Amino acid sequence: MAVRTWAPRGQTPLLRVKLTRDHLSAISGITLDGRLFMQVRPTSYDAEAVVGFLRVLLRKIPGKIILIWDGSLIHRANALKAFLKRGAAKRLHLEQLPGYAPDLNPDEGIWNYLKRVELGNVCCSNLDELSHKLIQAKERLRHKSDCSNNALSVPSASIMPSLSTMM
Repeated sequence: MAVRTWAPRGQTPLLRVKLTRDHLSAISGITLDGRLFMQVRPTSYDAEAVVGFLRVLLRKIPGKIILIWDGSLIHRANALKAFLKRGAAKRLHLEQLPGYAPDLNPDEGIWNYLKRVELGNVCCSNLDELSHKLIQAKERLRHKSDCSNNALSVPSASIMPSLSTMM
């Protein structure tokens, strides 16, 4: 994402980008104490991959988890319902955000910061490089507690995930 460009006065800068369907998909969540959990993969997320992410959260976060997320169809898939029936519902409670309410989701603020600040003007030649830059940006964000605290100044919950696609 181009955030700022430079060119001599009167000459509009042109950014030439090869258009492809290549993409990275990422899923993330942020806890009340500011811990950021993220997975990145070269293919789109399906219900099984979301269940895999939830398994990681259950392994890494002790106690009960209230998970607040948007109304995406992937969040209502049969694989997710089966996962909850198999016992995950004992520790995992799901709540849905109101329709199109990204301003209520702190994880959206984290993604906005990553895309516009940490990854602003980053040009990668391939998906591996983009994945590496994204992980580096996430690690830098871990040391900026003010960013995660600002993101968490909205509704409280144990973790608020988001599914994003990086291009």
